[in-house]
Amino acid sequence: MIRRLARCVLGLLLVPLGLSLALADERPVLRSQVMTLSDIVTVGDFYSNAGLLSQKPLFRSPDMGTSGNVPATLVAERARAAGLETAGTDGLRTVVVYRGATKLNRDQLAGLVRTALSERNAGLDADNLEIRLLQAPDQVLADPKVHDPIRVDRVEWSAGNGHFTLHASVAVEFGTERLILSGVATEMIEIAALMQPVRRGDILKEGDVDRLRLPRNKVPAGAVRDASEIVGKQARTNIRANAPLSHRDFQRPVLIRRGEKITVTFEMPGMKLTSRAQAMDDGAKGDVIDVMNLQSRRIVPAIVISRGQVRVHAANPVIASLNSETD
Repeated sequence: MIRRLARCVLGLLLVPLGLSLALADERPVLRSQVMTLSDIVTVGDFYSNAGLLSQKPLFRSPDMGTSGNVPATLVAERARAAGLETAGTDGLRTVVVYRGATKLNRDQLAGLVRTALSERNAGLDADNLEIRLLQAPDQVLADPKVHDPIRVDRVEWSAGNGHFTLHASVAVEFGTERLILSGVATEMIEIAALMQPVRRGDILKEGDVDRLRLPRNKVPAGAVRDASEIVGKQARTNIRANAPLSHRDFQRPVLIRRGEKITVTFEMPGMKLTSRAQAMDDGAKGDVIDVMNLQSRRIVPAIVISRGQVRVHAANPVIASLNSETD
């Protein structure tokens, strides 16, 4: 009986202690740093466990994108005046208040111009636009609470000289502010160029070709954009490196040279005739060139099929003129 009574008394003594510990855990604690997006800093911004007083305003925030220091004693004083009676400094001397903002630097502003131009000009690829800002702030601060902090109102652009002017509205603390960006937007084109010079007659390999980026108005007509179109072809002339390439600069490799002695073949069902002839023209595979029979001296057209080999054009069978030999 005495032991049971002792336990009851001990339990009664521990109840206030438990309540005091719970209350200690729930007491408001001053934060050393506050981050806000609002123009007002509240009790709940400064103190944890502020309860129903969390939304009560205490101070105006710093300007967007900046910070300010507030004495901890002043914060505690205003919090107590607002009804948070147990507010204290919690050993702090100052509280740093940061106010957030959407920040755009010059590179991001150039990206804004790039996107705006590509959206308003069909066929214009944003990735191919090179933007040079001439008139623009180093940084723009916008209200981070707004879903679309910068709205583009109008873009003027001359594709000829590249000059642009962009008019926009920036969401700020109270309403919007005008933003004007101007500069030069140049559409760039990637074309094929040589890494090293090649000589006339050289066969172009894949490793010989590089990419060159030029303004569209400086890319000559007929410039090669896809390197695969010229790899494996033969240079017609000496070609320098790092310059636009033209399809006229290349040809299919010449398999037969003018004046060369060649073999002429004529095929027909059940029979194949061959003869020796002289090429009257240069020819690549598939070209139709004139060949002269060495005995009859007659000239006939033939198709180049391989090095030193031609086939008489099917539309002009001239078997007798070949002085042929049956294989």
